[in-house]
Amino acid sequence: MTDATDHQLAAQYEAYPYPARDPREEAKRLIVGSPSHLREIDHWIFGSRRPASEPLRALFAGGGSGDGTLMLAQQMAWAGRPGSVTWLDRSAAARRVAEARAAARGLDTIRFEAGSLLDLPGSGLGPFDYIDCCGVLHHLPDPLEGLRALVSVLAPGGGIGLMVYAPHGRTGVYMLQEALRLLAPPEEPPAARLDAARRLWRQVPETAWLRRNPWLTDHLSGGDAGLYDLLLNPRDVAFTVPALDALVRAAGLEIACWVEPVRYDPDAYLPDPKLRARTAGLDPVRRAALAEAITGNMGIHIVYCRRAGAPAPTPPWEDPAAVPVLREMDGPTLAKGLPKDGTLPVTFDGLRVNLPLPRLAPAILQRVDGRTSLGAIADALAANGVSREQFWRELPALRQAMESMNRLLLAAPQAPPGA
Repeated sequence: MTDATDHQLAAQYEAYPYPARDPREEAKRLIVGSPSHLREIDHWIFGSRRPASEPLRALFAGGGSGDGTLMLAQQMAWAGRPGSVTWLDRSAAARRVAEARAAARGLDTIRFEAGSLLDLPGSGLGPFDYIDCCGVLHHLPDPLEGLRALVSVLAPGGGIGLMVYAPHGRTGVYMLQEALRLLAPPEEPPAARLDAARRLWRQVPETAWLRRNPWLTDHLSGGDAGLYDLLLNPRDVAFTVPALDALVRAAGLEIACWVEPVRYDPDAYLPDPKLRARTAGLDPVRRAALAEAITGNMGIHIVYCRRAGAPAPTPPWEDPAAVPVLREMDGPTLAKGLPKDGTLPVTFDGLRVNLPLPRLAPAILQRVDGRTSLGAIADALAANGVSREQFWRELPALRQAMESMNRLLLAAPQAPPGA
């Protein structure tokens, strides 16, 4: 990267490592999100079939101040999972923050590498079973070149987690970015541009669309780094669903999952049978594009990808030995809080969706602890008068609701089949 915009990007992330993080906060919390949650990788990339005992080699390309890197490394450490995590970024300032955060947690499985993801081919790094690229491709001069560079170090059978900006939920951002290019050109020092941005935000009228967009908060609560990255980033390209799908396909990949899947299902928002009859004829990408267009609130897209044409393992929900696991909350707590009307309400950036649950949902979820298999849950319910046949009849409806929210997944098996 050598053009003027690349130099401006480099200067930005040296002055304001993103996101702004204080290593002293590591004692209080672990920042968790998508992509790259260990349970999501197990489920969506490896179909809950890759043994937990098999070392996982992960790369965070454009690791920034370390959120995803620390999340995965810490989750692997807590779970006793073998493997390694490599952080890669150009920013020396971001590296200092990420290293200090890792030291505060006592994580020694992270390898820190300075450099650009564009230089991965021929770098000697890899191959990697899993690659995270969160919030990076949309800042590159050629996102396809960047994605192909990642694919060059992806191990056979591995996968990639991506996050890119989406246009509709970022309504108002690009208008103010244009205003600030006029007021404070990218050639100015970062500190001077930041001062102009703060002054402008205090004075933009109520008609400015960003004032009316409650789903973006970096300029309000993200500190200097958040404000700069949102409104002053010199290269920021958002992707619609079709544009992201085209990018992924051009790199020789295919999308295994949009996160969260239910957000990309138009039927979740369209109960009208005649409209559903129309959506039924749409292919998966067109269905996702329709959901994006009608909801209007998607500011990012998160996807898990595999090589196109490669075997696509699917989670074995029909296997009695499979172990269900909740992404975060424990089963008994969730079961206790379920509404009595047989639905599970979930809100995505202000959009509320009520998903129907089967009658056995509370009883099943109460027994989901990340250790008990589906077969053992069926046995426990049978001991309480619920037939195993009824359990297996109702499980698909529970899966349909909660897997689509990225909440109920299947754990990685502890050992290879037959071991």
